[in-house]
This record gives sequence, C-alpha cells and structure tokens, in this order.
Amino acid sequence: MGRRGVIGAAAASETGVSGIEALVCDLDGVVYRGRSAVPHAVEVLRAVGVPVVYVTNNASRSPAKVAAHLGELGLGVATDHVVTSAQAGAAAIARRHPGGRVLAVGGDGVRLALEESGLVALTTADRCDAVLQGYGPRVCAADLAEVSYAVAAGAWWVATNTDATIPKERGIAPGNGALVGAVEQAVGCAPDRVTGKPHPDLYAMAATRLGVDSGRILAVGDRLDTDIEGAIAAGMAAALVLTGVDSRARADQAPANRRPDIILDDLRGLRGVVPMSRCAALG
Repeated sequence: MGRRGVIGAAAASETGVSGIEALVCDLDGVVYRGRSAVPHAVEVLRAVGVPVVYVTNNASRSPAKVAAHLGELGLGVATDHVVTSAQAGAAAIARRHPGGRVLAVGGDGVRLALEESGLVALTTADRCDAVLQGYGPRVCAADLAEVSYAVAAGAWWVATNTDATIPKERGIAPGNGALVGAVEQAVGCAPDRVTGKPHPDLYAMAATRLGVDSGRILAVGDRLDTDIEGAIAAGMAAALVLTGVDSRARADQAPANRRPDIILDDLRGLRGVVPMSRCAALG
C-alpha cells in the first residue's frame, strides 16, 4: 500500500500508488445513484486504459441487468465484468453444499446466482440446506420470517452483505444490513458467513475475472466500512471517491484498516493514477 493522498490532477508517483494494471470499481454512489449516473463517472471510465471489473454488494439485480444499466448510461460493459455479492454468496454455498437446496431471499440476482452455481433456489424454508439473504426492494416481513425459520432449523445462513444503507436517487435508504439485523433479532445469532464487502470473497472473485494480482489492482469505492476496508483486506490499493456515503473528514479519522491510499473528489481524479486512452475527453 502506498501512502494516502488527495488526488486532483496529481501524478501517480506523487500518491505512492503506481503500477496499477486494473480497476475494481464499486457502483452505487460511484458510477450511479439509482438510475442516474454520478457526474463525470461515465466519461472517465470510458477513457480508462486498463481493464475494469464492476463490483456491487447490491444483490438485487443480475450481472446482465447491471451491465444493461451501465450500457444505458453509456458504458459498454460485458456481463462477466460485473461481479455481485450474490454470486460470491452462491459460490460459497456451492462449495459447502454442492447441488443443495437454498432459500433465496432478495431480488432476481440472488435466485439467478444460485441457479448458475448449480443450486436449487427455494422460496420457503422447507427442507433447505442453506439460506442466501440479499437485498431486494420487495423483500417483506414474510421473507424475513422464512429466513428465521430456516436458520432455526439449522440451515447455513449466508448474507450477501451487511451494508446498513444503500444510496438511492431520493437519498439514503435502509440496506441489506438492516434486513439481516431484523433476522438476527429473531434468531439470536449473526449469519454464518457474509460474502460481500468488506469480506474478501467479492474482491477475490473480481481479481480472478481480471487475471491480475491483487497487488496490481486499485479498488475504487465510496464507503470506508465496505469498499475501503475490503480492498485493504484483499491486498488491493484503495481509492475513496467523495460522491457517495463517506467524507474526507471521516477518512481522516478512519482506523488503519479503513484508511484509503488516495481520496478523489470525483472519478476525474483517476487521471494520472491509471492510464487513460482519451485524456482530452476528461476536460
């Protein structure tokens, strides 16, 4: 890890972050808020001259839908360059319970991730081996009750992530962590495993997709407690962008395991940190 700096048009050599061969980029609060693009994000990412994998703790949508959304914003992204916490969760369950029966709670992304991993996705807790609980805008009390029943019966409980909040177009809304917390209150225990950021599963999957050593990857995110902590845990350099949840003041007060290497006012600060193929387009 290099020393932390604040990046405007500074060169990479001034930040201590150099030799970056790929980016792992968060989505909510970094590339978009709800359906709308974050200012400057699309033009910068179109100009980046290294491979980019987009990662998200939001398990509600499939990688194909996320890629389509990015396409609507002007970013041409292949489906396999999107990695979700639901995919990381499904992979963990498949290793423990190959071909198992899994209660799927969350959006379509949870069910599809399970099916793509050779697992049977269920809507009730009856005879399930595991639970994969992720965010979904239509998750209701009945769904949380099914998770409680399954966990009480001994199912292996995997949460895609425990983010307390999620950025939306109208503001900050409760995230999957709030839903997981409701189940914790009912069953008296935490999930057996969490696969999204700040845990390493999601970053490890992204590095594998990129085929690049973690030490040569810069992870970009807007949250200290998920994006930055996860990047550091995975051995990646970490850039905090101030277009989402956390601020420079909070970064200055963060413990070492959440302290970014660099701080960007917005993604234009990536110029000089990673190669750009069309610098003139960045203004």
